[in-house]
Amino acid sequence: MTDIARVAGCSQATVSFVLNKTPGIKLAIETRERVIEAARALGYAAPTFAHLDPADPLTPATDGKIGFVIDQLAASPEAVAVMAIEGARQASWSAGNIILVAQTLNDPEMEPRTIRALREQGISALIYMAISTREVVLPAPVYELDVPVILLNCYTADHAFPAVVPSEIAGGQHSARHLIQHGHRRIGTITGESWMEAAQDRLKGYRRALATADIPFDAELVIEGDWSASAGYEGARQLLALKDRPTAIFCQNDRTAIGCYEALKEAGMRIPEDISVIGYDDEEISRHLHPQLTTSVLPHRAMGRWAIEQIDSFIRTPGKRYPITKLECPLVERSSVAECAHTLFG
Repeated sequence: MTDIARVAGCSQATVSFVLNKTPGIKLAIETRERVIEAARALGYAAPTFAHLDPADPLTPATDGKIGFVIDQLAASPEAVAVMAIEGARQASWSAGNIILVAQTLNDPEMEPRTIRALREQGISALIYMAISTREVVLPAPVYELDVPVILLNCYTADHAFPAVVPSEIAGGQHSARHLIQHGHRRIGTITGESWMEAAQDRLKGYRRALATADIPFDAELVIEGDWSASAGYEGARQLLALKDRPTAIFCQNDRTAIGCYEALKEAGMRIPEDISVIGYDDEEISRHLHPQLTTSVLPHRAMGRWAIEQIDSFIRTPGKRYPITKLECPLVERSSVAECAHTLFG
């Protein structure tokens, strides 16, 4: 809707009113037509377009059902589940399909029952998602399905199904490289929980960026956190206590950056004049910090769309190993990174 509103020259609310045929809203016919044309020009299609005739061939038949199974639906502070489901929904509606979402909590009894229940609903495909990027062991009913199965934010050891995950190593490398390109060589980082693949991969990317720039790795600049603002606060205090302080800090998620900001400001340091900070995840809060936080986008919405796009072309071949697709985590440059002041701590 944001894309359509920009092209149509109206608000996102107006786009919503038009596409959803909201009752009681009086809009000029010209406005409605402009929204419809903008949507079509951008390649979107939906059966709810207000002025389309039911017989219009551009209106798809909504008779397809796609199952979407996820281990945790509401326990994610970054709302990755919501973004992935929304990406899948947008792509599904464009093709005239609906999404049936089920949460399983990885329960060994209820998860297989959930898969079978979706099969009984006549789903034409299944998307299986994990809330944190990891290797999973799928329940047997998944292998028994005779419809396409796509793995989202997870993968299996046997590579039996197409899978998509964020490109976390490249994302961590891009983040650290961005600081290096601004002249920083003493770069601290506050990680997530070390057992999580996302934390491991972002740290690998950080180390690769240093190695590529011939900057020696210094273990004292790496502080293990737990993705929380409290960990960001304590981690930043530890980094500031070093004899040779960092000139920049790579917080490996945005919530960590919130705490980092507080510790730096408490210490009387200005961001980015005295020290640069970069985050990761592009949570909504990153736009409202002062200064606004430079960060990376977790592509879960794009991953949801990718999963839907794979369904039509997927033909399962027993014994075949399918690749793991990694989607880029684009860097969003804002105001928290500046050129390094080389004499700051000298």
